[in-house]
Amino acid sequence: MNFKRLDIPEVILCQPQVFGDDRGYFSETFKQQALDEFLGYNINFCQDNESKSGSGVLRGLHYQLPPFAQTKLVRVIKGRVLDVAVDIRKGSPTFGKHVAIELSETNKKQLLVPRGFAHGFVVLSEEAIFLYKVDNRYNPEYDRGIAFDDTALGIDWKIDKSHVQLSPKDLKQPLFEQAEVFDFGTDPYK
Repeated sequence: MNFKRLDIPEVILCQPQVFGDDRGYFSETFKQQALDEFLGYNINFCQDNESKSGSGVLRGLHYQLPPFAQTKLVRVIKGRVLDVAVDIRKGSPTFGKHVAIELSETNKKQLLVPRGFAHGFVVLSEEAIFLYKVDNRYNPEYDRGIAFDDTALGIDWKIDKSHVQLSPKDLKQPLFEQAEVFDFGTDPYK
């Protein structure tokens, strides 16, 4: 597994090695020890989630507030998505900035989205199956979101807005300036 810090250094691109031949391929998609050594701290994932979505489905931008904040390790096993992480740690040098990476069944890339970031993705293929590990349980009372199309964030979702499909929940998300955010100086892992 190879790891790379992105423009927002807390967001990590994870690239597993793929060994293929005429029979197919093999890839080690997660190794706790390697991730912990790269990060310099331990993340204890407690749950794996999977979603299936059609073309244009946009899920996000979602996060949970402490004490139920979540780190996510996300990947695609079928199709293609544009995956986005937004820094929502007030006081951070990258507050309000984002990274966007295409994840696909072909490139096998994964994205580590730490606590203190809003996360979302849009399906760019006909269909996508999206997997993610989380390090904290879901708690609806602490669940929050931000409008995906807030111009203050400047996210290019690589899809015409008229083709975007949102849940009723995501249709009502507040703008970034109105969202509840994290404080950069506090530890989101406590």
